[in-house]
Amino acid sequence: MNFILHLGLGSFHRAHQAVYVHQLRQQGDTTWAIAGGNLRPDMAETIAALQAQGGRYTLETVTPQGERSYTRIESIERIIPYQDDLAPLIAAGADAATRIISFTVTEAGYYLDAANQLDWANFPDLRADLAAVQAGRAGHTIYGGLVSILRARMAAGAGPVTLMNCDNLRHNGDRSRGGLLQFIDALGDAALKAWVQEYTSSPNAMVDRITPRPTPDVAERVKAATGWNDQAALMGESFIQWVIEDRFIAGRPAWEAVGVEMVDSVQAYEEAKIRLLNATHSCIAWAGTLAGYQYIHEGTHDAAIRQMAYDYVTDDAIPVLLPCPIDLERYRDVVLDRFGNPAIADTNQRVAMDAFSKIPGMIAPTIRDKLARGGSFDSVAMLPALFLAYLQRWHAGQIPYAYQDQAMDPAVAHAICDAADPVAAYAADTTLWGEMASDPRLIAALRQAFARVQAFVAERAKSTG
Repeated sequence: MNFILHLGLGSFHRAHQAVYVHQLRQQGDTTWAIAGGNLRPDMAETIAALQAQGGRYTLETVTPQGERSYTRIESIERIIPYQDDLAPLIAAGADAATRIISFTVTEAGYYLDAANQLDWANFPDLRADLAAVQAGRAGHTIYGGLVSILRARMAAGAGPVTLMNCDNLRHNGDRSRGGLLQFIDALGDAALKAWVQEYTSSPNAMVDRITPRPTPDVAERVKAATGWNDQAALMGESFIQWVIEDRFIAGRPAWEAVGVEMVDSVQAYEEAKIRLLNATHSCIAWAGTLAGYQYIHEGTHDAAIRQMAYDYVTDDAIPVLLPCPIDLERYRDVVLDRFGNPAIADTNQRVAMDAFSKIPGMIAPTIRDKLARGGSFDSVAMLPALFLAYLQRWHAGQIPYAYQDQAMDPAVAHAICDAADPVAAYAADTTLWGEMASDPRLIAALRQAFARVQAFVAERAKSTG
C-alpha cells in the first residue's frame, strides 16, 4: 500500500483530493490511500469524529439547479490525532510507504512577500517556529512541520517523496518549495537542504471546488438521505477540477483515470482560475458584505455587484491572459453561475478572509500587467477599492462577523484607515502592492474606484434605510 500523507484535514481536502483517491479505489485500484492530520491543534471535533468513523464521512454535492447527491468517502485510511510534538505525523512521513506529502494550509500560511521571500519581519509565528525547530522541537508552520518530517525521513533512509501543494497559491509547488528551502537555509542545515533538493519534487497544481464550512443542516440532510448520523459530513458544489504537473519523484496514483488533468505546465489553468475565479469570488464577498448580504449567491444575483465582477474579468483580466488555450469568456460565465448557486450557501465571511494575501496574489498581478501595457485598469481597481471600504468598516467595528487575515498587521490596517488620506496610505502598503506601492497611477485609479464604491455603498444604504 502506498500512502499520501496529507497535512490539513479541512473541508477542501476532504471534498477534493480525497474524492479523487476514493474514486480510484471504487474502480478497483486500491494501491493508494490517505493518512492525514493537522500541524496545529485546530478542528479537534472534526478530527475526533473522523477518527471515530474510521476516516469515513459523507460528501453532499449540489448542482447549480439544486440537485443533491451523497457519497461516502473512504479513501482516508488513517486519521492521525494531534499532539504537540507531532510524533505520529512525523512517523507517518518517515515511513517508506508514504510516497506523497500533500498540504492545504491556505495562501497566507506560506508567509511569502511579493518577491517570494519568507516575510520574517511581519510574521512572529514564523520566527517562533524557526526557534522551535532550532531547539529540537517540532515545527507547526508548514515549513517547520515539513522540516521535522523530512529530517526524520532522511534519517530513516525512507527514500524520495513528492511534496504536493493543494492551495490557491500561484506557482504553488515552486513557491512553497522556495519557502521551504529558505527556512532550511535559516536553520543552517546544509545536509537537509541537499537531501530535499535530491529526493523531493514539488509539482505545481491548480485545484478547484467551492467547499463552504459545514453547517449543522448538512449533517441533518445526510442523516435524512442516508440514515447515518455522520459527525464529519460536509458539502461542496458538483463542479470539481484538478490540474497537476506530472512531476512525481516517487510514483503517484493513476489520477488521469478519474478526470485529473496531468500536464507539463499548469500555468494557463492557474492564471485563469486565480484571476477569473478567486479574485472574482473576493470581489463578490467584499461587495456583498458592504451591501448587507450574508451569502455569496446573494451578491452574485445583485445586478450591480455581478456587473462589477463581470466588468473586472471582461475589461481587464481576460485581455492580459490572451492568448490562452482556455475559452476564458465561457470560463467567466461558468464561474458566475457557480457563485450564484444558492444551495451552496457559501458565506461572505469565509471568502472575504485573508485579503492581505489575496490582493498581492490574485489582484495586483492584473494591475501590474495593465500598467506594463500602458492601459487603464478602472475595472480591476474596483476590487481593492471594495476591500478598502470593507477595511474601513472593520476598523469601525461594523463588520457583522469576525474577519480573519493571517497576513494583516492590525496596527497597520488601523493606521491606513486613520490616515488623513486613506487611499494614499492604502496604496503605499508594500505588503499589498510590492514595487507598485505609491505609484501615482495606482493612487489615481484607486481614488476613482473608491469614489465609485462609496457611491455604491451610499445607494445601498438609501435603499435599505
